[in-house]
Amino acid sequence: MFKGILITRDEAGYRAQLQEIDDAVLPAGDVSVRVEWSTLNYKDGLAITGKAPVVRRFPMVPGIDLAGTVIESSNPAWKVGDQVLLNGWGVGETHCGGLAQMARLQGEWLVPLPAKLTPRQAMAIGTAGYTAMLCVLALEKHGIRPQDGEILVTGASGGVGSISIALLARLGYQVVASTGRVAEAAYLQSIGATTVIDREELSAPGKPIGKERWAGVIDSVGSHTLANACATTRYRGAVAACGLAQGMDFPATVAPFILRGVTLYGIDSVMAPLAVRQEAWERLARDIDITRLDAISHEIALSEVVALAPQLLEGKVRGRVVVDVNR
Repeated sequence: MFKGILITRDEAGYRAQLQEIDDAVLPAGDVSVRVEWSTLNYKDGLAITGKAPVVRRFPMVPGIDLAGTVIESSNPAWKVGDQVLLNGWGVGETHCGGLAQMARLQGEWLVPLPAKLTPRQAMAIGTAGYTAMLCVLALEKHGIRPQDGEILVTGASGGVGSISIALLARLGYQVVASTGRVAEAAYLQSIGATTVIDREELSAPGKPIGKERWAGVIDSVGSHTLANACATTRYRGAVAACGLAQGMDFPATVAPFILRGVTLYGIDSVMAPLAVRQEAWERLARDIDITRLDAISHEIALSEVVALAPQLLEGKVRGRVVVDVNR
């Protein structure tokens, strides 16, 4: 038995509760991990509250992130005592995830914990930071350099946005942070934003094409915000899209793409190949400013997760939420 959040659905309804979970609940896998730290992400919030059909199998332990130590393995790639982390792969949706003290997983889903990071630091970065790094890599591989101009980061106060700002600033870029919480301007500037704008500048229906401003964009919002970001990206600039906080729709035209040669990169963190994950985590270990992780993240106990999930969906939670699964 171990402690964890368990989501069930039956005649009595949809419920997420902290409880003692029997090992038999865990699905098949060739590596068992004693989880030390996890996180609370937007997708976890949807799963816990049932606001969207994220969970595909019941009962389910939510949690798309985890970091911990291998305690049993029949996979030759891993041995007892190895420190590992995991992001995505449908964990927390179709396979029991990280918001518990134990997980049984497929070895090919795991990434070795970078030597420069502790398990807690890795979870302060988490899927949000790993996704942010994938976005930064997309802009870099497109050829965008710090001297090319401003980089727009939307959803700036959230996890992806906060880590994106910290990474870009560390790499020398000028970052414009778009947020619905302008009261967080001091926080956003403290982690590296050079300018903070109100999201209302981008969130309403806009023109097919606007004045050129951004050399590149990292967008976790979608909908009109993404459309307006594309419409105001400079000639041959790039936009990395990784989220849908405003909506899944994309009410845009082809104008930015055929008149300015703008490139739109779709960033998938869930099913990314192992080589891509390893590159991202190697870069995170090298490029993240560890001293800024404390400002970007805060810690909660496993017992606080269910109550905090609705607040996360309502945009009331800043930055990253790190979960100590042992309290």
